[in-house]
Amino acid sequence: MMIFKRLAAVAVLFVLSGCYMPIRFDAEIDINRSGYYTFIFDGYLAKVELYQDLQEGKIGPDEELEQVALIKADFERDSAVSDFKYYEKGHFWVKYERSGDLLKAKTMTFFRRNEYILGISYNNETGQISMLGKSLSRDIKDRLRESGLDTSGELRVFTDASVVGHNAATVKPFPSKGPDYKMYTWKIQNLLAPTPALKIQAR
Repeated sequence: MMIFKRLAAVAVLFVLSGCYMPIRFDAEIDINRSGYYTFIFDGYLAKVELYQDLQEGKIGPDEELEQVALIKADFERDSAVSDFKYYEKGHFWVKYERSGDLLKAKTMTFFRRNEYILGISYNNETGQISMLGKSLSRDIKDRLRESGLDTSGELRVFTDASVVGHNAATVKPFPSKGPDYKMYTWKIQNLLAPTPALKIQAR
């Protein structure tokens, strides 16, 4: 039984070895019925592999600084990143803002496709826009929390389009952005919260 538990732990580490994980954050998406969007993320992320290596004493201060420099360079290559600051134990703060036309671009992924945290995509066949956070299995969530990592924050989506499905905690009119605008809010208490999801009929 212990062998199977160790193998499961190794499998989880392999899955998450290259992942960035939101720790505390505030995020907004403004997307109108024509498909124009603005996405803003302001918060703390953790590099899971770096955090775990530091927790287990596998690397020292010099290697930590080397890895932080690589992470910083990785983020600063993206023009959407306006601020980056490292704190400790694999945790850093980043401010990210991107805007564009989803009907042309088709997708927007934060941070990027191989480091998926949250994405918006447009399906040309259905005319629908989908917003979806990264989904993790309960086993992975439990192991992350056991290691000392967890997530909390708030995500708000503003739109004047027809929403055909969502799992937001609250919905309310938001006329300051326009007569048909509503605000959909997710208050994330921890990793066990439902993965944010919303679907819009753009046309």
